[in-house]
Amino acid sequence: MASCSYLALGDSYTIGEQVLLADSFPYQSVQLLRRKNRKFDFNAPEIIAKTGWTTDELAAAIGQTTLLSKYDFVSLLIGVNNQYRGRTVENYKEEYESLLQKAIQFSGNEPRHVFVLSIPDWGITPFAAERDSSTIAKEIDAYNSACKIITEGLHCHFIDITTSLRIDGRQTDFLAADGLHPSGKEYAKWAVQLSEAVSLNL
Repeated sequence: MASCSYLALGDSYTIGEQVLLADSFPYQSVQLLRRKNRKFDFNAPEIIAKTGWTTDELAAAIGQTTLLSKYDFVSLLIGVNNQYRGRTVENYKEEYESLLQKAIQFSGNEPRHVFVLSIPDWGITPFAAERDSSTIAKEIDAYNSACKIITEGLHCHFIDITTSLRIDGRQTDFLAADGLHPSGKEYAKWAVQLSEAVSLNL
């Protein structure tokens, strides 16, 4: 049985802020893949992510990390902190495209093995109760529109998890204790989408 390596790039949503590591979407995805796909021995995900990271901070961390020469599949979820800090979509587009190119390189130049998750709308959560949720939503939509165009233009997969969080984001059981980040229950929905997409493309 061939081993299968996975590199997960991102921010707090990738590490699973305030939930057990096993409840993060990368780890839940691997568990689903192990159960569904007997052709591969799926390794635990290698994660480069940290709460608060923007696109440039993720890029800097990648540059300082020793990685394998190739991963069987790569996920990328980044941009919410760019929006949170008030950075422009134009700035995001430039830095995001550079990151996606790196992700493609990590996949052995196999774009179909790169899976991008959309940016969650944190404005729907209790954490943002005193914020202008409609403005946040519009800005997140603009970021995601740019993200999707670049992702599909480079022939990678774009997975929409924003819709799911907008449906669940006011329900306590879908949120971590901080009222901002998802719980394992929400990440489980993302993991289903990612694992299904990976299964179809390995």
